[in-house]
Amino acid sequence: MRVIAGSARSLPLRTVQGMETRPTTDRIKETLFNILAPWVPGTRFLDLFAGSGAIGIEALSRGAESAAFIDNSRQAQSVIRQNLNFTHLADKGRVIAGDVVRNVTGMDGERPFGIIFMDPPYDKGLEFEVLRALQDNSICTHETLIVVEASQETDFSKAEELGYRIERVKEYGKKNKHVFLRKA
Repeated sequence: MRVIAGSARSLPLRTVQGMETRPTTDRIKETLFNILAPWVPGTRFLDLFAGSGAIGIEALSRGAESAAFIDNSRQAQSVIRQNLNFTHLADKGRVIAGDVVRNVTGMDGERPFGIIFMDPPYDKGLEFEVLRALQDNSICTHETLIVVEASQETDFSKAEELGYRIERVKEYGKKNKHVFLRKA
């Protein structure tokens, strides 16, 4: 796994060992950032269930103002810090330890993020818990673009019930998809 483009282009990234995380492939990451390209420069980026931090680091490499990374795994937190240091982007990154939903709720009162990306464990409903926590939270406005990586089977009608509109869905083969949302 590597950084695809920007200031840290081609630098390899460490990954979290074990089966707890599913690193986003370079091909999918490149497709995702081709879609996100207009919104990344100068934005505040939030990477939830961050794993190795590869998505937030890609955003920083492509010109995001800052990125916050939340993961409850100590190993993931360590890997993110190592990757930020190796790519010389540590001054723009903030690693937050602990439960994603609890930390998102605790961030209420902070400045909004331009992009919120989440890649929760598939088929556990965690994306909807996060969307619920973002409903009346200052870190997510009507302009914030929320991107959820999910299994193909995940039904996002619940997101619409929570007050979000689906702007786009990008499917990758038979396993996963990215769903692009904003507050309605």
